[in-house]
Amino acid sequence: MSNRPLLIIVFSFFACLMAHAQDNPTYSGSRSVGDSIIVMDATGHVYRIPATVDDDSQEWQDSDYASENMQPQSGKKRHIQRIDREVMKSVFVPKGTWMFGGNVSYSEYDGDNINMLVLKNVDGKGYTFSASPYFGYFIKNNLAIGGRFTYNRQYINLGNLDLNLGEDFNINLDHLYYLAHKYDGAAFLRSYMPLGRSKIFAFFAETRLGYAYSQGKNSTGTGTTYDGTYEVEHNLQLGFCPGLTAFATDFMACEVSMNVMGVNYKWTKQVSNQVETGTRHSGGANFKINLFSINIGMTIYL
Repeated sequence: MSNRPLLIIVFSFFACLMAHAQDNPTYSGSRSVGDSIIVMDATGHVYRIPATVDDDSQEWQDSDYASENMQPQSGKKRHIQRIDREVMKSVFVPKGTWMFGGNVSYSEYDGDNINMLVLKNVDGKGYTFSASPYFGYFIKNNLAIGGRFTYNRQYINLGNLDLNLGEDFNINLDHLYYLAHKYDGAAFLRSYMPLGRSKIFAFFAETRLGYAYSQGKNSTGTGTTYDGTYEVEHNLQLGFCPGLTAFATDFMACEVSMNVMGVNYKWTKQVSNQVETGTRHSGGANFKINLFSINIGMTIYL
């Protein structure tokens, strides 16, 4: 007797079972991902089912809803969502606003026969002046681009200076003269982060890229003991400057900032007594807080 009819019957039976499994999948495993459930049927297919809760029974809805809305998903793919901390959701300064401000400082020294530790018989005077206007335009809410210009002038004229380090080691300098001018231009990008929902206080972070040019001269002695040097210096700078803004009125704010880190490269050329020449190149990176670089200024927003 031939077994062919029996094989046909068995094959037809298993084919019906496979077709039924595909039409009505049974779930061999599940896990929750966000607002959906990942399930796997007996054939190895993976589906993402929206997780819905019935308000009355607080139970998942029946599998008829799941079967109608499930979509095959790849079990190996993982979608990582970016966390939105809503830091920039609050508008502190709107797009299209102009800002103008600046810093000005001046200090002066004048002494006659002053003694300080190892410095004796100090007689001289000097001053330091610095002005730094800047402007900016907000290309986006809380984000501005702009430029700043800085002028710095230093002057020292010491008639006499004695350095006393002991009975056998004394240094005397007379007619010590120093004068220097520095011009600094920089472009900056500044972003603001308001304190919560405040419209008055905000932190800001400013990145600067600038170039500085300076020239100066120094000399000591008079007559046959005269010795003088003329110097020109170029400086490339990339720096980061955080700060705090506090609005005093609707259009005027007080700002405090400080240089925290930066990279710079300098090259210098010197001419001594109009005969000897020398050059110097230096560079470095600074990743520490400079307490002597604290700036306080006023800014107008229009």
